[in-house]
Amino acid sequence: MVARIGCLRGIDTLTGFALAVEIGDWERFTGASIGAYLGLVPSESSSGQSRSQGPITKTGNSHARRLLVEAAWHHRKRYRAGATIQARWQRAPAAARARGHLGNQRLNQRWTTFIAHHKRPVVANVAIARELAGWCWSLATLPD
Repeated sequence: MVARIGCLRGIDTLTGFALAVEIGDWERFTGASIGAYLGLVPSESSSGQSRSQGPITKTGNSHARRLLVEAAWHHRKRYRAGATIQARWQRAPAAARARGHLGNQRLNQRWTTFIAHHKRPVVANVAIARELAGWCWSLATLPD
């Protein structure tokens, strides 16, 4: 599992191992629900017709949340498969390599969109971390 998660930028052996230990059974989540488990979804205050979103909830596992937020910064720079990521890809199955490549492209494209829309970098990074959690889930639950 650590080799499959390591196909994403910002997640090497130590981070992948820590995520695997902290989350445990990945099968109990879906790609959409893992962000809520980690507290990476916005809080909400609703009354009648009005709905206001606030900062992230910060519920759940703070260590895993911090690891994903730190890893999300790696997706800001232009994506190209360098020697480091290709070496990690060699340890993973072919399906995980392809899925990791798609995830890396998607997350970098999301950063580009956020920058084009003049979003604050820290807010954009948490959004990327939420999506990165979903990509980690898809790689962790990928059958061998």
